[in-house]
Amino acid sequence: MPWPLRWFARVLTVLVALALVLAGVLVYTVRKSFPQVDGSLRLPGLTGNVEIYREKSGIPHIYADSSADLFMAQGFVHAQDRFYEMDFRRHTTAGRLSELFGAATLDNDKALRTMGWRRVAEQELPELAQQTQDYLNAYAKGVNAWLSANPNASDRSLEYSVLKLQGGGGTPEKWTAVDSLAWLKAMAWDLRSNVEDEIDRALALTKLPRERVEQLYPGYPFDRHLPIVNEGTLDQGRFNQRAEPRLPANRVLAQAAKTLAAVPSTMSTADRDGVGSNSWVVSGEYTAGGKPLLANDPHLSAQMPSVWYQAGLHCRKVTEECPYDVTGFTFSGVPGVIIGHTDKIAWGFTNLGPDVADLFLEQVEGDTYLYKGSRIPLETRQEQIKVAGGAPVTITVKSTRHGPLVNEVMGSVRPSGEANAVALQWTALTPGRTADAIFALNRAGDWGEFKAAAALFEVPSQNLIYADTSGKIGYQAPGRIPVRENGDGTFPVPGWTGEYDWRTAPIPYDQLPSVEDPADGFIVTANNAVIDPNRYRPLLTKDWSYGYRSERIRTLVKDAVKKGPIDAAAMSRIQQDTYNGFAETLVPALMRVDLAGPAGQARQLLKTWDRRQDLGSAAAAYFNAVWRQVLVLTFNDDLPESARPTGGDRWYEVVRRLLEAPEDPFWDDVTTADVKETRDDILRQAMASAHQEVADLLGEDVKAWRWGDLHRLELVNGSLGTSGIEPVEALFNRGPLSVPGGKDAVNATGWNVQTGYEITAVPSMRMIVDLGDLDKSRWINLTGASGHAFHANYWDQAEVWARGELLPMYSKEESVKKAAVHTLRLTP
Repeated sequence: MPWPLRWFARVLTVLVALALVLAGVLVYTVRKSFPQVDGSLRLPGLTGNVEIYREKSGIPHIYADSSADLFMAQGFVHAQDRFYEMDFRRHTTAGRLSELFGAATLDNDKALRTMGWRRVAEQELPELAQQTQDYLNAYAKGVNAWLSANPNASDRSLEYSVLKLQGGGGTPEKWTAVDSLAWLKAMAWDLRSNVEDEIDRALALTKLPRERVEQLYPGYPFDRHLPIVNEGTLDQGRFNQRAEPRLPANRVLAQAAKTLAAVPSTMSTADRDGVGSNSWVVSGEYTAGGKPLLANDPHLSAQMPSVWYQAGLHCRKVTEECPYDVTGFTFSGVPGVIIGHTDKIAWGFTNLGPDVADLFLEQVEGDTYLYKGSRIPLETRQEQIKVAGGAPVTITVKSTRHGPLVNEVMGSVRPSGEANAVALQWTALTPGRTADAIFALNRAGDWGEFKAAAALFEVPSQNLIYADTSGKIGYQAPGRIPVRENGDGTFPVPGWTGEYDWRTAPIPYDQLPSVEDPADGFIVTANNAVIDPNRYRPLLTKDWSYGYRSERIRTLVKDAVKKGPIDAAAMSRIQQDTYNGFAETLVPALMRVDLAGPAGQARQLLKTWDRRQDLGSAAAAYFNAVWRQVLVLTFNDDLPESARPTGGDRWYEVVRRLLEAPEDPFWDDVTTADVKETRDDILRQAMASAHQEVADLLGEDVKAWRWGDLHRLELVNGSLGTSGIEPVEALFNRGPLSVPGGKDAVNATGWNVQTGYEITAVPSMRMIVDLGDLDKSRWINLTGASGHAFHANYWDQAEVWARGELLPMYSKEESVKKAAVHTLRLTP
């Protein structure tokens, strides 16, 4: 062999050997953190043995003889599968992301320190029931036992190894009860109400008169879409709801918006219109098993791993001392089950969305602010933020009686004598009892115990639906919901007059809407209005979702009832419904417009379209592209960037009304000064632009277009998945998956018309509980049980989820043991 070939062969051999070594090191590093799921482990602090059974999806069912052992084992199991996720969330909620990622996350930390989530959690802990504190501490003991047994970065997860290579990460400190409580503040923030709407309305006023801004926030269509509570009379007395004054918006609101945008979303997307949920319950008189069926699918941002973690928590013998036999969806980092069922009851959540946060414009001068004619000292505190690879940064957080000033962290205030600061008042910034509520729900056995538990669920305020094995169904609106002296919460208000302050006491729990065994035999909640405000005071909010999903679910439930007894499969088919509720309004309007050229061929797709947004639908691809263009062409020229439409059913209602006003100023493109566009001009342009866009993306053959080729889901890791380093992102991200549905379909796979068709919000899990036979219940998670990249359970449920299928939700001991493929015993 000539020497150049010999030289090349030797180099190639060395390179192959190095590649094999590196691959071996990577495989070893990846697998080293995988949890032990079989055999026996010693867990110091237990009082008795604990068994953990896992079926092939890695979902654990934990069996113990005491509540303390049960929650300690849950902490251990959460840490086994998801500790990095827990640690990342802990840094998020405490405003300490810069300790992991350096100066890139400094603005996020400034915003979080201003909000003070962890400070509130620290105040909250001693006010909780002693039993709750004990359970939180037992959970923390379990986490810390795992942490002590896994001291090295490679022991804990691949993320820590990557961070170590980049000079970050450090050594995680021990878990505490406050870490769990702070996560509940993050949940409350992501499920808050209309703060962004308040800002968007005010900023829109800088470009439009008030009457045109109000066109963009139409009233709820009570004549077409029923509220959740639609029986009886619930007038609780009259409260003054005088509208807010016409205050000019100024740059402090833009600064406040920047701060709020910097608060990381742990469950939701920046596009707030995509956050919602469906839940409904059907009485046993209509079901195949003769007992209620309950369905729930919360719509949150798509995360890798999923925000949810499935688990069963079982006392071997249910007694007063050990009262838990509960299966459902948990949050890693928090003990107990958030959504699920006990051996007697089941419950589900959707976001109630009451207005629990207000922005107060303040007049600040030096270290004081104006209130009712007097100068009051600002409350101030110093916050030091540690920064990996840099010097610490100290900020000063200032607060008025209404809350922290959320504009200053991103910019300085304007001179005194006018509105020059913005304070945020929010119910979650006051210590509450939501942690007590979780354990009370987990041991509830009937309607009375459920309602007592719901009374403790203060923030975030959720629609709670209920069913039990005795056949009862119900609905309860819980939460700490403020009563305002004046105003309806739709615009920022002056803080210095005191006229718009919150009353000391919130709405009493016994006056919040509730339903028990309604006459029509089912209850539907989908972020629609809870109750007509003409029948109920005080005002809950004016910013509901507009009822397109809820009304579609009501229709499908009634249709299913007519066909015969409903079972879990029928409930699942409703969850998978992809019908577009606005197509019946927009398609006829499109068909009436004169249209020439290639777009006419695409429009023909809509003539026979069944309005379903299925994967293979060419018509759905075109319709959604037209809808995107209609919104962009109609509104982007009129509105500041933050207030532009993202899609969803509020914009269905806005455009529905505009279609009846062909000369409305919104149709006119203000950038074409010499032309006055009308409705038909915009619709024609939207159809032409949509055709061109989809043809560029999918080809000229309109019949070959597929909605699933546009509407895709990338599962992105919540921390390192957006690092900008492709090899790192490839380690942790998965997908894409083609997924049917749309933003306000029942199968609510949301997307943002401003950025494209990629999916931003999803049914983050799906659950159907059969109260006639709990082992016939079904569930699915978005990704999988494991948070360890390359583990078999990292995203094994994702393709099942995308196909609309469900897994068995076993909860009876004999079924759990039969399905188990792994058994781990924890000993004292």
